[in-house]
Amino acid sequence: MRSRYIATLALALSLAALPLAGLAQEAGSSDSQPLDRQVLDRIVAVVNDGAIMQSELEARVEQARSQIARQEQGVPPDEVLRQQVLDRMIVEEIQLQMARDANLSVDDTELNGQVRAIAESNGMTLDQFADALEADGLSLAVVRDQVRRELMMRQLQQRQVASRVNISEREVDRFVEQQGTSREQARQALFQRKVNAEMEEWIQEIRSRAFVDKRLADA
Repeated sequence: MRSRYIATLALALSLAALPLAGLAQEAGSSDSQPLDRQVLDRIVAVVNDGAIMQSELEARVEQARSQIARQEQGVPPDEVLRQQVLDRMIVEEIQLQMARDANLSVDDTELNGQVRAIAESNGMTLDQFADALEADGLSLAVVRDQVRRELMMRQLQQRQVASRVNISEREVDRFVEQQGTSREQARQALFQRKVNAEMEEWIQEIRSRAFVDKRLADA
């Protein structure tokens, strides 16, 4: 059952936030932990001054595997899937570090509203949602933390990526003429298209600037 609510969480976030190029990842991961706090778990990647642990990676791999199965798609080999998920987690950790460095934050009002929206999207009250999460081995506090991190990344993406996008009236006119949409629909479609391209470039930029030491082969 856990994957059902994690998937709903990711979907609700992606719908509620600015539509930025599909980086609303599964929200089921934990924050990477400072290196000096790691004692028992095994490090699978060092990202600047943080670390991603094997336990975190395995949890995300299992979520990804469940999501792929629900979509009735072929699941890639375990090692391929682990590498893909780890790469995604590395990019997330870089973004979270950037957000913290920029003093970005999510206030409790916004956070509470988002968590309530997720509960309602599941046809539940907040109390019912908390009970369902507990039955799945999760807690509302954990989910709140997951949502907070996702919203912080969205803030960063809006500041770093959406601000790069400009759409001219001529582009809107051309799109309306070709597609027969309204001007507002044209603006949204053009914005998403440009953001997709900008996001790919931005991800490559921040990834290349970060110090990353992948240790998956040693795990």
